[in-house]
Amino acid sequence: MCGIVGYVGNEAPQGIIIEGLKKLEYRGYDSAGIAVVNDGKIKLRKHVGEIVNLEKLIGKENLGGHVGIGHTRWATHGAPSDVNSHPHMSNDNRIALVHNGTVENYVEIREQLEKEGFTFKSDTDSEVAAVLFGKYYNELGDLKATMDKVTHEMTGTFALAAIAEDQPEKFVAYRKNAPLIVGKGNGCNFVASDFSALLKYTKDVYLLETGDTVVLTPDNVTIYDESGREIKRETMHISWDESVAEKGKYEHFMLKEIFDQPKAIEETLDRNLSDDGRVSLYDMTLTKEDFAKFNKICIVACGTAYHAGLVGRNIFEKFVKMPVEVDVASEFRYRDPFVDEKTLFIAISQSGETADTLEALREAKRKGARVLSIVNVVGSTVARESDDVFYTWAGPEISVASTKAYTTQLLSLYLLALYLGDLRGTISEEYYNKVVSELSEIPEKLEKVLLLRGDIEKLAKKLYDREQVFFIGRGMDASVAYEGSLKLKEVSYINSFAIAAGELKHGTIALMEPTTIVVALATQSKLFDKMVSNIQEVKARNAYVISIAKEGNAAIEEHSNETFYIPECMDEVSPLLSVIPLQIYAYYVAKEKGCEIDRPRNLAKSVTVE
Repeated sequence: MCGIVGYVGNEAPQGIIIEGLKKLEYRGYDSAGIAVVNDGKIKLRKHVGEIVNLEKLIGKENLGGHVGIGHTRWATHGAPSDVNSHPHMSNDNRIALVHNGTVENYVEIREQLEKEGFTFKSDTDSEVAAVLFGKYYNELGDLKATMDKVTHEMTGTFALAAIAEDQPEKFVAYRKNAPLIVGKGNGCNFVASDFSALLKYTKDVYLLETGDTVVLTPDNVTIYDESGREIKRETMHISWDESVAEKGKYEHFMLKEIFDQPKAIEETLDRNLSDDGRVSLYDMTLTKEDFAKFNKICIVACGTAYHAGLVGRNIFEKFVKMPVEVDVASEFRYRDPFVDEKTLFIAISQSGETADTLEALREAKRKGARVLSIVNVVGSTVARESDDVFYTWAGPEISVASTKAYTTQLLSLYLLALYLGDLRGTISEEYYNKVVSELSEIPEKLEKVLLLRGDIEKLAKKLYDREQVFFIGRGMDASVAYEGSLKLKEVSYINSFAIAAGELKHGTIALMEPTTIVVALATQSKLFDKMVSNIQEVKARNAYVISIAKEGNAAIEEHSNETFYIPECMDEVSPLLSVIPLQIYAYYVAKEKGCEIDRPRNLAKSVTVE
């Protein structure tokens, strides 16, 4: 989950690498570091904590040189500290190396190296890679040959980049099931863990495959596949503008991305609806004949994407009339899931690099399933390993807490369900057109919901210090409750909990007391009266109730301390609207508590380790 940036070119690497690391800080912010080659020596600077600490360490110092690598860390092996920070050095200080991922056999390698007289300063698996690289570089004297030997000995999931003191205009990088792309510049070239680090300098990239090694000089990018053969790849042009990865007028990326949602929804609609109002998934190869073979749908994801999948289950069962299972990706493989050639397997991932989702996808493919992915990042590993891809077009999402990626995932599931229901003949023309019409109105309705910002902020100022918050709902509202709870705990560190409202009486209601907040979602018309009853139950135990309902359902106010209304809409599409007040509430509670909103403690945006 760490972030890697590498540069070689005519300019000094320092500013370029640090700027790139800032764009990748959402991947980890336990420490940061940079190494450059200058005057036949490697200049290394690194510091625990956020990148600003590294900048303070460097101050006005000019590291110079023409090649360098940088790293921002999310700690796996070894606590956050200066010594555990990257880049790591070889014993003779001739090599600097950065690493993202895990080296599973690092203990065995370390023990062997210690027997040979090599020493270690850190507790990390990454330093083992650096010391091993240094050992072989002294034997081989070639960056590519050394990388081949090192990666042959290591097992695990990782991306590596290394520089040598006697190579002032060259570096080498390697990818194995961890994100790494190559940026093609004019008289310069780059590697990075994500597009966002490169958008300021280039939009032309090479997508590395697992097992690829790349050697970069200012004028050349040479890629070798897993067998060691030099290969040619076409560059891909990234359409994202650099400005979409900037905060602009907003204090935090999270708030910006909350307010980006009308545009993100509109963009995803525009790309997938034809002029006649039909869902047109132009990149989809799935045919009516293909779909006729399936007898179930399996949705797998992690975290926020998993919560989107829970909503998706309701939508697919209603539109497609087919059994749907939703699994947490990290557990999917461990129960020997019943998946075969009659299964449509749907993987959901914002980054397309989530390790658990990737492994679940691969397990499904081994069992013969047809794989369709919903991802935000073009060319990501999940996308490339899927049979079909549905892109969400949310644009870069920088804040660790997902907002616009979630709502575009929801929208994608609606559109996909309409498409498959139409293929299968399980949705009437009238109902199909009604849903499309409702979805088309979502951007405008989202703008109305965002106007609740001021009132929600006032409420957050009043309640931010509460230590226990429950989210309840029925039907699709229960699925949204899970996401609302996750948002609050992610950014404010409050011990929030989500539960289907009907389950309150089976234990959880024992926790209700005057300091307890209950956020009740009541947007499902046929379940409204039942939700009012559940609200009365917690209100009778003196809980403080915040209700979310549709306009026109004022009866809920009698039993609530605060009520926020979303515009009238079909029950089926309400999750696209009802989650917005929950996102805003989480943001302002975190702000009142003084939390680091965009970079919550212990978290990273893209979880690329299992």
